[in-house]
Amino acid sequence: MDETVRVRLLADRDWDAVAALERDAYTGLGLSEGRAALESRAAASPDTCFVVDVGPRTAGYVLALPYPPHRYPDLAGTEDAHPPASPSRGWGNLHLHDIVVAPGLRRRGLARHLLHHLTGTARARGDERISLVAVDGTERFWTARGFVAQPGVVPADAYGGGAVYMSRPVPAHPSLSPPPPCAK
Repeated sequence: MDETVRVRLLADRDWDAVAALERDAYTGLGLSEGRAALESRAAASPDTCFVVDVGPRTAGYVLALPYPPHRYPDLAGTEDAHPPASPSRGWGNLHLHDIVVAPGLRRRGLARHLLHHLTGTARARGDERISLVAVDGTERFWTARGFVAQPGVVPADAYGGGAVYMSRPVPAHPSLSPPPPCAK
């Protein structure tokens, strides 16, 4: 059965699925933030938070928000609904806070779809960089996608042992294949 893959803006109806995906991915690492924190991050930048559907199923999500370079969300806190800066005011950095794909649907390119869509969004917003904190040994995964480690930015107790801040420039030109359209 060929199921359609679609990236779209995260909607209120998605929160049960997003919270469950986040909980399942991060509880064992001691990094689960809970629904209120996740919702606050999406509220801070609703145009940079997406889900990926496979057929009728929410298969994954990405939460990203503008953040100053070399800074990142506090896992124990929530976000202000109106971030104090935007690319036009000088940050130019979109922080990929969270990206999760359902375990049974991994290794199908869904994270790549989400990252490609997020990169196109960052380019359209005028962001110059995308940053993230790699956790649980994912530094190699992110390095393969052009992110460069910047050791010493994330204290060991902030995102678990071995967490590393990484970033990459937003490419000036989209790749030959445009991101899938975003539907509301």
